[in-house]
Amino acid sequence: MKRTAILFAAVILQAGCLFAKPAAGAGPGKAQARTYEVRSVLVAPYSGVITPAAAEFISDAVDKVNAPGGADLLVVELDTPGGLDSSMREIIKKMLASSKPVAVYVSPPGARAASAGVFISMASPLVAMAPGTNIGAAHPVELGGLTGSLGKDKGEKEKSPMEEKILNDAAAYMKSITQKTGRNTDWAVTAVRKSVSIPASEAVKNGVADFVAADLGDLLRKADGFKAGDFGRLKFENPSVEYFRQTRRQKFLATITDPNIAMILMSLGAAGLFIELYNPGLILPGVVGAVSMVLAFYSFQTLSANFAGVALILLGFVFFIAEIKVTSYGLLTLGGAVSILLGGLMLFNKPSMGGLSVSMTMLLSTIIGLVAVVAGVAYVAVRAQLRRVVTGIESLTGKKGLAKTALAPKGKVLVEGELWSAESVSGDIPEGAEVTVTAVEGFLIRVSAAK
Repeated sequence: MKRTAILFAAVILQAGCLFAKPAAGAGPGKAQARTYEVRSVLVAPYSGVITPAAAEFISDAVDKVNAPGGADLLVVELDTPGGLDSSMREIIKKMLASSKPVAVYVSPPGARAASAGVFISMASPLVAMAPGTNIGAAHPVELGGLTGSLGKDKGEKEKSPMEEKILNDAAAYMKSITQKTGRNTDWAVTAVRKSVSIPASEAVKNGVADFVAADLGDLLRKADGFKAGDFGRLKFENPSVEYFRQTRRQKFLATITDPNIAMILMSLGAAGLFIELYNPGLILPGVVGAVSMVLAFYSFQTLSANFAGVALILLGFVFFIAEIKVTSYGLLTLGGAVSILLGGLMLFNKPSMGGLSVSMTMLLSTIIGLVAVVAGVAYVAVRAQLRRVVTGIESLTGKKGLAKTALAPKGKVLVEGELWSAESVSGDIPEGAEVTVTAVEGFLIRVSAAK
């Protein structure tokens, strides 16, 4: 009886443990839905193509939020037709690694989140859209056109293996992002493979966006109590709002990294270098071509900002050195100054470790100093070339002498202790008269009576 009672107690205990496991499992579920208090919000508006400059701007915004004392929530106000894959992935990696939630707000009305903008939106735990906006059309695009066969009937042209690789990679990347953030994976993959696009209202119905918000205030009101993935339920208590704007430098880099501008820079670079090679010594085509080529490589992200910056600075020093040897009338100096300035803008984009960085004032003062030094050296070199010769037979011009014989008009004169054959250019000169050398022609000097 005792053994039976012990076995019966063991069975009851195991059953109790089994029933207790679901209850225990519910604990973490509730913990995941913890409250995340939002006392401050940082808003980063971005409108334009996703380029290295865009990646830098949004990455800086994420870093500012995650820094000590940073805001509790980052809202990226996005309006983009798409952009470069490498820049898009850099932004997404920053967002996914953020210790604080990064919301995407497709705004203002009439804006869109297309192509790369879809990927960025799907990487966010909170996606809101303004009325009149749309999202979709995420089919990967190559520089020469779409990887697929747009404008052709189905089956008329098969995709190449490279096109299939790009498309499958993009679809898999989208699938992994949506699975992490809990978005509508089927629609997202379809947006990649078939370039579908939907308006804001349908995006909410399909689980692509979380809600439609008329403005930022409406977004913050509707987001109160919203479960933002692993961060928990957002709780807003009169949060302060701060805007994070692009710097002038970032706006400039965003302009030159636009794909259309990048193509123009590449064309200018190639044309300038070809012209300089065909007609050496023109200077201007070579300077413009070299600088444009480096900028084009940066725009296409063939070179990173660091490598492009170093290349431009070195190119600027080469121009400065060439200015001393080549007569360019200041073109090489101007090209060197512009090249170093552009290189500095790319290279010194943010504080380094320890909070140290190169300020724009210091950069400009350094460039002005270099230009002044090169200009000074060039001025000295030109002055040296224009100075009157002070050695050799040519140095006799302007010197005083003594007529050793009568000059009628030829004779002998003594100049600088040497006897020279001379010819008078001012009529007959008597012996013993003082003369002045006016010109030297070979070993014959021309003289005039001294005044």
